[in-house]
Amino acid sequence: MPPLVPNRFLVRVCHPCVYIKGIPRDEDDDELLDLPDAARLNNFADLDARANFADVRLAWNELGFAVQCTVAGKDQAPVGDADKPRGSDGLTLWIDTRDARAGHRAGRFCHQFHFLPSGGGSDRDEPAFAQTKINRALQDAPLCGPADVAFRCGRRKGGYRVEAFLPAAVLTGFDPEQHPRLGVYYHVRDQELGDQFLGVTADFPFADDPSLWEPLDLVKGT
Repeated sequence: MPPLVPNRFLVRVCHPCVYIKGIPRDEDDDELLDLPDAARLNNFADLDARANFADVRLAWNELGFAVQCTVAGKDQAPVGDADKPRGSDGLTLWIDTRDARAGHRAGRFCHQFHFLPSGGGSDRDEPAFAQTKINRALQDAPLCGPADVAFRCGRRKGGYRVEAFLPAAVLTGFDPEQHPRLGVYYHVRDQELGDQFLGVTADFPFADDPSLWEPLDLVKGT
């Protein structure tokens, strides 16, 4: 019988986020980001006897914030609906540019982004990106449009990769010099493979409650 409180809930980890100067790449490049292993976000799934099917990587520079998610082990094509992103295959990422985890309701520095490998277009089979409001938020962050974010999706054998570069202009309060610690959380959904979380599972209201998100340090290195 699994414990009532997940082991990962008992350990609060501050995740490092590496600085990479040369991103996003030029539009002519095949890869928008191609983030290195050092950018991988460790969710310590083994603490709760879980296995990962997605490799999630984050990085940053003065221009903004980079996100890359590679899903492997699939036999079926991803499915989704851009009008219902939280019920679609893909990655949802929450970012708080002030890491205000003392409150249980989101504020204007809290953002919710969806990166879908399928669900866009008239036939719902094209990649899609969207930002949506956070439920129960005290204040909403301004919403950006798909044209404001560089977003790509590549299908590959056994899965797919979504990658995006969120410019500073769409991240209210993004100020690496004055506020180098962010709050972050992710949920990767797949109707075939299941769910993957950064920390606590769907038994907790992480989608609405920034206090359940995890700290992320923007590390520039030496």
